[in-house]
Amino acid sequence: MVVTCRVYGHPERDGRIRAAYTLTLFTLLEESPAMTERQPPVFDPAAPHQQRPKLRAIRGFPAQHGEQTLLGLADARQISDEVVFTSPAAQVILQHMDGSRDVDGILAAVSQGLRRSDLEMLIAQLDQAGLLEGPTFQEMLMKVRREYDSMPYLPPAGTANFADALAAQELGENATKERLAEVGATKLREQMDKWMDEALKDAPDPAYTALPKAIIAPHLDYWRGWQNYSHAYGRLRVADRPDRVIILGTNHFGFGTGVVACDKGFQSPLGLCEVDQAFIDTLNRHLSAEQSRLLFEHRFDHEREHSVELQIPWIQRVFGESDGGAFPKVLGILVHDPAPNNGESYDGKGLGILPFIDAMKKTVAEMPGRTLIVSSADLSHVGFSFGDRVSIVANEPESVAFRNKVVQHDREMIELIRQGKGEELVASMAWQQNPTRWCSVGNLVATMKIVGGGDVRLLNYAIATDPQGAAAVSSMAGAIV
Repeated sequence: MVVTCRVYGHPERDGRIRAAYTLTLFTLLEESPAMTERQPPVFDPAAPHQQRPKLRAIRGFPAQHGEQTLLGLADARQISDEVVFTSPAAQVILQHMDGSRDVDGILAAVSQGLRRSDLEMLIAQLDQAGLLEGPTFQEMLMKVRREYDSMPYLPPAGTANFADALAAQELGENATKERLAEVGATKLREQMDKWMDEALKDAPDPAYTALPKAIIAPHLDYWRGWQNYSHAYGRLRVADRPDRVIILGTNHFGFGTGVVACDKGFQSPLGLCEVDQAFIDTLNRHLSAEQSRLLFEHRFDHEREHSVELQIPWIQRVFGESDGGAFPKVLGILVHDPAPNNGESYDGKGLGILPFIDAMKKTVAEMPGRTLIVSSADLSHVGFSFGDRVSIVANEPESVAFRNKVVQHDREMIELIRQGKGEELVASMAWQQNPTRWCSVGNLVATMKIVGGGDVRLLNYAIATDPQGAAAVSSMAGAIV
């Protein structure tokens, strides 16, 4: 029997994030009063994409419902906001949903007492959630792209949620949307100031008067990454104000296989950073027409990407508004990992890193005023959540050795960054096959190459672990002066 529910969480005030979940079980569960029943979808044998299902890129995660452990399935591209919860045993079924088998073929391949009715119900649920290739997903994708192109700038997502959480601590969760927005901005400024003061209170060099060429900051959530955000940005509070900030991020979820630029500005709870259109125009002049097309072809990837957005409030708080009331202009660009395909895009169909770096160097040199490059970079990703089979928090010898190995690898790669050896960093990652899953090699290397050398300073290094100890992510704060 199947129970289908939809649970609504606290909505993002601009509507970009909708916490909608679809629950599918092969066993009867008690209905929770917090859940609203949702009519289950019906399998359509006349629909080719359901008769021969092809699973899209998804991510799986464990979830608890009472004493029962479930398997959650979500869109790895974050186009669909829905999640399907099913039995962990469904993994055996999912691996056969590659579009090569019809329903009968999947039943024959599984051959473990799977009932056709259960398989058809799972297929219908996956389709309704947009997790299968087909018209349901295509409509979701087109909607995201229409919404993106209709917006003059990208509204906040995670940063707004964080500011709302700070405001709710003071106002209570029943506060109005207007009061949350008003108090959230104030509380966010206060929290960032406290973090920067705390991080730099004992630093021998707490302030730069001259603007660096570039900084390196994490894109972790603020609670886990505040120390390195503060070390990177806190020193700039009295530095020269940049005329623009170019944020080089990581493409975590998107469709782009090469470098992907954003043609919009970014809003945060603190205000709006407009896009630097003059910089874009100059950059396009230093690219061929085809390269320019590729650079913006997958601009929609920025709509759900956090690595650029999380830098915006720090830029606004540190540099403030100009005399004309404007924050520094920005340009967000996502850079792929150059190690897998020698700098080319992953599939050879996107913009490679070398022509992008060359055009960026020429553009930065040609543009008037001061340009700050921000490398939005996280480093190692380890733990059970990333496929490792060793605990990252236990005190057993195996776990201690594993942690030491991660730190040693980080130190070796950071030393290559400190020496400005971008090619060696890429070569080392390619040779070792990125053993600790650094996610931002591309924007780190691009940053070093664009600024053309300088004194690379390691300001801080930290490893953040989730409360359950299932995952750890390392990051650094740095500056190139």
